[in-house]
Amino acid sequence: MKRKIVLTGAFIGMLAIILGAFGAHLLKKWLSVEQLNTFEVGVRYQMYHALFLFFLSTRKELAEKTLKPIYGLVVAGVLLFSGSIYLLVTKHLTVFDSKIIVFATPLGGFLLILAWLILFVTILRRKS
Repeated sequence: MKRKIVLTGAFIGMLAIILGAFGAHLLKKWLSVEQLNTFEVGVRYQMYHALFLFFLSTRKELAEKTLKPIYGLVVAGVLLFSGSIYLLVTKHLTVFDSKIIVFATPLGGFLLILAWLILFVTILRRKS
């Protein structure tokens, strides 16, 4: 499980760097400053959670039964939160119908919060 977490964290982190460079250099021609800032929020949260996955992989006190749901929530949360931001910000450049994903951003954010909450409660319940 820990190998899977590290590999996913590395992939999500690499993708965040690629998307950040894409936004900073290529999308700058077609997006407003406000849209670029919003795009950057998606990149930033994606990178935060790539690092979060690396952190999770180092925690020896976390059982696999705790790691699995946190991992699933983080992956789903990043896909929904950051992915929907990328799609919503660039919707005028594509034929994508953004009405389909209007609730994806807050749902993704909720899943990310839930992952952190599970970690918090798990550690809080430990005696030492």
